[in-house]
Parts: sequence; structure tokens; C-alpha cells
Amino acid sequence: MDETLDEPPTSAVFLDNCHFSQVIFNNVEKFYVPGGDITCYYTLTQHITPRRKDWVGIFRVGWKTTREYYTFMWAPFPSDLSGDSVVQQQIQFRAYYLPKDDEYYQFCYVDEEGVVRGASVPFQFRAETEDDILVVTTQGEVEEIEQQNKDLLKENKELKESCLCLQKQNLSLQEELRLAQEKMKELEGEVCFLQTGNLELRRAQELQAGEMSSAQMNLASIREQNIKLGKENQELQKGLESLRSSCDKLKLEGNFLKEENKRLTEQNGCRERELQQFKEHNQEVSSEKEQLESRLKTTLDHMDQLQSQVLDREKEMENLVRMDHDKTEQLEHLKEENRQLRVTLAERKEQEVKLEQCLEDLKHQNHNLAKELEEKNHLFQILQRKKDEIEEKNLRLKQENNELLMHLSESPGYSARVAVPSAQVPAQSPGSEDLLFGNPYNKSLETYDVNVPSVKKCPLCEEVFSDDIGPRQYEDHVQSHILDCPYCDEIFEDKQVYDDHVYCHSLE
Repeated sequence: MDETLDEPPTSAVFLDNCHFSQVIFNNVEKFYVPGGDITCYYTLTQHITPRRKDWVGIFRVGWKTTREYYTFMWAPFPSDLSGDSVVQQQIQFRAYYLPKDDEYYQFCYVDEEGVVRGASVPFQFRAETEDDILVVTTQGEVEEIEQQNKDLLKENKELKESCLCLQKQNLSLQEELRLAQEKMKELEGEVCFLQTGNLELRRAQELQAGEMSSAQMNLASIREQNIKLGKENQELQKGLESLRSSCDKLKLEGNFLKEENKRLTEQNGCRERELQQFKEHNQEVSSEKEQLESRLKTTLDHMDQLQSQVLDREKEMENLVRMDHDKTEQLEHLKEENRQLRVTLAERKEQEVKLEQCLEDLKHQNHNLAKELEEKNHLFQILQRKKDEIEEKNLRLKQENNELLMHLSESPGYSARVAVPSAQVPAQSPGSEDLLFGNPYNKSLETYDVNVPSVKKCPLCEEVFSDDIGPRQYEDHVQSHILDCPYCDEIFEDKQVYDDHVYCHSLE
């Protein structure tokens, strides 16, 4: 527990003598997270007068007296205080002094006399264990929740009305109790007055008894004197007559005193009977007071329960309103997302229409290009056949040239120094200066080299290749112009058309 140098005022007053409705605690949570400061909010009603030594303590549920507090804080004295006003107050408890277990505790407002004037609903110190759950509701469920909210609002309104009725009944009962207490005070004053009168009567009776005893003593002395005077009768006859007259007077006075004593005794009996009646009436008033106090206690307990129920209902209403607000925001957010999705879908449809048109155009272009490719393939085949024929013809001419060179080498006029390999005959054939009329074969070869066109020309880019380029390299060059689609069996020659076609496939 909290150990301080200045201990709060406590008492051994039990719960039956406490008034829990004079201070109302507000916004009390069901549980507080350990390790953090907590703030206690409470309301001072017009039925309590705050004082400097009032304090607010944290008690474990099940406490019996105010000495069983766990920790406490001095209640701040209100700066603006009037008799009929309601004052809102708050106080903060440090985390170091708070309980560390998960038992149930409650706030209690205790005055400087150690009497509890208000208590809160129970709460715990524990960590939050509830998981966040995303709840998806339909329109029907939203309408059902709104109907439940309306029913709860109606029920809350009825509870508030019943609470106001109970508060009015409580005020009326308190007014009746106040009137009964005032009547009780008046009766106590009357009883005190009667007791004072009785004491005075007893004192007067005692005085009268003392006077009577003195009168009896005087009468005894007078009788003694009368006896002496009887003995002295002969000497004091005149004194005897006077004494007889005085004796008669004394007898009369004695009778009068007896009658007065009897009357006082009767009056004393009447006073005692009246006092007994007042005592009985006082007991009846006390029993009525106890009944009123028990009824007031029952009403206050019922009021506390109703207040706790109202607080719970208010918290549930706040949670429902918060959930309704969240659901409304989620619904608005979903509507906004749906609208955006519709706009995006319309844009996608427009893009799809455009892409379909583009695809139709590309298909048309592809068809045209396929036709051109077929024509160019046919041309390529024709050129290939021409190339093969020319190569065969060239091969035959080379063979004839080799035979002529061999024949010339066997002739007697041919010099051995002019002999060259057969593969280089056209480049190193005998010059015209060695022959009288020139070399007719050399001339024919030169004429052939000039007049025979090259057949190694690309049918697509019209690039011309030399004769030393092999067929494989020529075919690779022509094949590089032909582009195959990786998604279908289409073949393209234009790189831009090929890229557009592949892009259309990627969109699908």
C-alpha cells in the first residue's frame, strides 16, 4: 500500500452508515493498463460540503472500513463552490503507487471524518487482450444495427426518466427525513423541557418534604412544650389557651400541608404518565426514523445500481455510436473505391476497344505483310534457283578454263615461269605482251567478270554481297530480316510491325 507521512483520516464506520450518492464518479473504465498514470473524474453534488481533509482512495472490492485503502490522493478543494451547484473534479494517480495484481478495485470519496460519500463501479488493472477485428456488414445488418441503436436510445431515455423519477423520490424522501429529524429535535426539546420541569417539581417536593419535616419537628417540640405546659397548667393557664390556639393553627397548617403534598403527588403522577407517553412517542418516532433510513438506504443502493447501469448503457451507446460511425466511414470509403473502380473499368474498356481496333489494324497489316512475305519468299526461291544455275554455269566455266590452262601449259610456247595454280588462273594468266595477238581467253574472262551480274543480293534490303560470301552467311543475313512471333505463328519483316504485334500479345 501507499505509505505517506500524512495519513488520511479514517474511521471504523461500516457500510451501513455511508452515503454513496453524494459524490458520483464519471468515465470509469472497466480496466486500466498497468504501468501508466490514471485520471479519476468525479462530480460533487449539492448534498455534500467539501472540506480540506477530504481524500479519494483506491479500495479493493470487499472492503469493510475506510482503513483498508490501498492508496489515496488528497481531494482538491473547489475554487468556485456554491450551495446548489454541481462541481466537476478530477485527480491523477501515479503509476508507481497503483496495484500490480488483477483484482477488482474501486474509487471511494472519503470526507475528513472518515465517512464514505461516494463509490465508483469496480475496475481492474490488466493489459488489453482484445484483438482488432475487421467486421464487414451488409446493408441489412447496418439497418438492424441502426434499429438496435434506436431501441437503445429509447431504453436509455426511459432509464434517464426513471432515474429522474428516482432522484425526485430521493429528494422527497430526504425532505421527509429532514422534516422527521426536525420533528425529532422538537420532541427532544420538549422532552428536555419536561425533564427540566420534572426536576424542578422534584426539588419543590423535596423542599416541601423538608418544610413538612421541620413542621413535624416543630409540632413535636410544641407537643413537648404542651406536656410541660400541662404540668405547669396551673401556673400558665393563659399561656395554655394561647398555646391551644397556636396548636389549632398548626393542625390546620399541617392539614393544609398534607392536602398540598397529596396534590403535588397527584401532579407528579400525571407528569410521570405524560413523560411515559412522550417516551413511547419518542420510541415510535425513532422506529419511523429507522424505517425511513432503511428505505433511504435501499433507495440509494438502487440509485447506485441504476447509475452504474446507466453508465454501462452510456458506454455501450458510445461504443455503438463509434462503431456506427466507423461503419459509415467504411461504407463511404467502399463507395469511393467502387466509384474509382468503375471509372478505372470504363477506362480499361475504352483501352480494350482501342487495343481491339489496333489489333484489327495490326492483323490487317500482318495479313498484308504475310502476302508480301509470300511474294518475297517466292522471289527468293526464284533468285535462289537462278543463283544455283549461275553457280553451276560458273563452275562449268571454271572447269573449261582449267582445261584450257592445262592445254596451254602443255603447248611448247608456254614458259614454265608463267605456271600458276589452277585456282588463280584468272588473276595470273599470261599477258597479251607475250602473245602476238593477245590472249583471247584472258579477254573473255575479263568480259565475263564485267558482264555477269552478282546474284548474291538481299531481296529485302537489296544489299549486294561479293562472290566470296558463302551461302550460309547469305542465308543468315536474309533470315535476320524475318522475325517470328514468340506467341503465335506469325512472321514479320518490319521491326516496328513486329514490336507492335508483340505488345498486343503482352496486353492480353
